Amino acid sequence: MKHMETKAFLAALLSIVAPVAGAAEPGRIDPANTAWMITASALVLFMTLPGLALFYGGLVRSKNVLSVLMQCFAIASTVTLAWVVVGYSLAFGDGGASQAWIGGFGKAFLAGVDKNAVAGSIPETVFAMFQLTFAIITPALVVGAYAERVRFGGMLLFSLAWLLVVYCPIAHWIWGGGWLARLGVMDFAGGLVVHLNAGLAALICALLLGRRRGFPDTAMPPHNMTMTVTGACLLWVGWFGFNAGSALAADGVAGMAMLVTHIGAATGALAWLLCEWLRFGKPSVLGIVTGMVAGLGTITPASGFVGPLGAIAIGGSAGAVCFFATNALKRRLGVDDSLDVFPVHGVGGLLGTVLTGVFAAASLGGMGLPEGRTIGGQVLIQLAGVAATAAWCGVATWVLVKLADALAGLRVAGDEETEGLDTVLHNEKGYNL
Repeated sequence: MKHMETKAFLAALLSIVAPVAGAAEPGRIDPANTAWMITASALVLFMTLPGLALFYGGLVRSKNVLSVLMQCFAIASTVTLAWVVVGYSLAFGDGGASQAWIGGFGKAFLAGVDKNAVAGSIPETVFAMFQLTFAIITPALVVGAYAERVRFGGMLLFSLAWLLVVYCPIAHWIWGGGWLARLGVMDFAGGLVVHLNAGLAALICALLLGRRRGFPDTAMPPHNMTMTVTGACLLWVGWFGFNAGSALAADGVAGMAMLVTHIGAATGALAWLLCEWLRFGKPSVLGIVTGMVAGLGTITPASGFVGPLGAIAIGGSAGAVCFFATNALKRRLGVDDSLDVFPVHGVGGLLGTVLTGVFAAASLGGMGLPEGRTIGGQVLIQLAGVAATAAWCGVATWVLVKLADALAGLRVAGDEETEGLDTVLHNEKGYNL
């Protein structure tokens, strides 16, 4: 009798608690989701400053280390103001009749984004800040392509224009309710919007700016691998905010995204290490951290859709494919993408976007494809997203590089490059030993 009374009491208690513990109601702020998204926003900003800045800074020669740190810092500041003025509105505003293509100007200067505005179950201020951190890191990734030879003013002009003309429209197409979202493209945290986008822009910049003096005959090793490894560690941790935060809630999807992100990073690191070990006889520290970044970038579009099995397959593929892409680009094609942005982020973003359509299937441990969608059908949709992103980014980036070069100049003079950008552009040195 007492057992039955206890069960009845627990059932009554659960009926009271369940509505509170369930999913947050749209239009009402959920404190747990808000706390998580504030944390995730800080983690993603942490990826650029100091994570990416240190990662890239250690990879260049000592005479250029400050220039890379300065570029990352200045991009973070410039993008922030551009995002407030018009970037957020273009990406996530209501575009009316043009909604399929662009968001319009209704939220320019963050109009209506006040303390009472809600996006889903979090304050819209937090949502805008979270998306701003993505807008910051994407053009900052491109820095690695033209490192050690770009003018500071030209770089800033190009980065600002690229944010508004390339990043914001593509973010709107996929995350802002645009035409690729309606088509059914699956990109959870930025395989297309961030990684393929930045990687392809980096390749075009590297081709148009030309090689560094002495490349590839002169050795240009990283000047401070300790700095690079420190930056890589910060990227690994910050990426949990990048991917798990894209759930926009503290829920099971965020938890799975965090788990598969970690698995993808670890598997990518080991796969690259193994490839390098077998090919060159020794595994390198640069190799294992680059493989980790490749694994993270490749799992990004899939992180909210796949399970552990998919993460292992995607991370392993990333380490191997990006390793060979890096060697092919530099050794066979001779393209001076200084810090390997395209073969790591571009190739990784493409690979991860396509594999999302495979490993999201429930039969392969994923969260399940949209109802009525087959693996083959979803892969075709993913490829359509790749083609659209590549086409817009490719053409627009080419035009913007030409314009920035004509207006401000992008390439430093040969003797300035030899002297080093720290001294020539900033009248400072990274080290005074």
